[in-house]
Amino acid sequence: MRDLVGAAAPFLGFPLREAEARLLGRRRPLLAGYKITHRCNLRCVHCPYWKLGGTDPTLPEALAVVDRLHQAGARILILEGGEPLLWRDGEHGLGAVVRHAQRSYWSVGVVTNGTLPLPADPDVVWVSVDGLEETTKAIRGPIFHRQMANIEASEHPRIYANITISTVNVEEIPDLVVELAKRVQGITIQFYYPYEDDLELFVPWNQRAALLERMVAMKVQGYPLLDSVAALRALQRPGWRCHPWLVASAEPDGTIRQGCYLAGRGPIACERCGFAAHVEMSMAYDLKPGAVASGLRVFGLGLGGG
Repeated sequence: MRDLVGAAAPFLGFPLREAEARLLGRRRPLLAGYKITHRCNLRCVHCPYWKLGGTDPTLPEALAVVDRLHQAGARILILEGGEPLLWRDGEHGLGAVVRHAQRSYWSVGVVTNGTLPLPADPDVVWVSVDGLEETTKAIRGPIFHRQMANIEASEHPRIYANITISTVNVEEIPDLVVELAKRVQGITIQFYYPYEDDLELFVPWNQRAALLERMVAMKVQGYPLLDSVAALRALQRPGWRCHPWLVASAEPDGTIRQGCYLAGRGPIACERCGFAAHVEMSMAYDLKPGAVASGLRVFGLGLGGG
């Protein structure tokens, strides 16, 4: 049994954080993302992290970061990169970090580009898929068939696709959702963020709104879009209510920051934000039922799982 607060803990996570924050002024993160490496085997056009380099942590250093995030309050952990499956310390691969985290976290996820065999240990596996074959080639390289083959070969019960939406793939997203729905258990999205103030890939708000309304309709039709209707509608325009302190982020060097995903990583421009996870977490904190239900389903914490 993970976390001694018991099986009801996941259902109480957001209300407890709300009570702590509003009544006690105690703001603890609930979700943590740990970039365990910046190294990557791809050079995706929308990603700044493969350019950063740096040294990977050893296993003891990585486990210490996982423990520090938990001590700060996080109960959901996502291991990311770079490509996190490239991380190793001698004979130890990412599974050693996942298994350690599972002793205390409610849910442990991994985000991968899907070019390597998908891991079995995490509670959730996200594969970053941004287009059909030719679009994927333009964004990430000629890897689409390898991604699909690794998804097909995996027996993991909770494989999701995460789509980063940019001007390169925005017109193709409905077709991509139809294709991915045949292969994965769920689909999440985010919009490209211009880290280096390059707006070439930034989707204009009117185009974003039209796509998201289409996605709401597809979700209602039964496509496995895991973002809540409320979050998809909020993302149609800037100005949603954000509670960035619900999230903590860690870097390969062990630096931990609480707050916006961009803190220490790039200029923070809320009017350009497209990080659906922040929107969903903030709405769940405000006890929007759809957002709470989405969080529980995504991380396998209840409500029937998928």
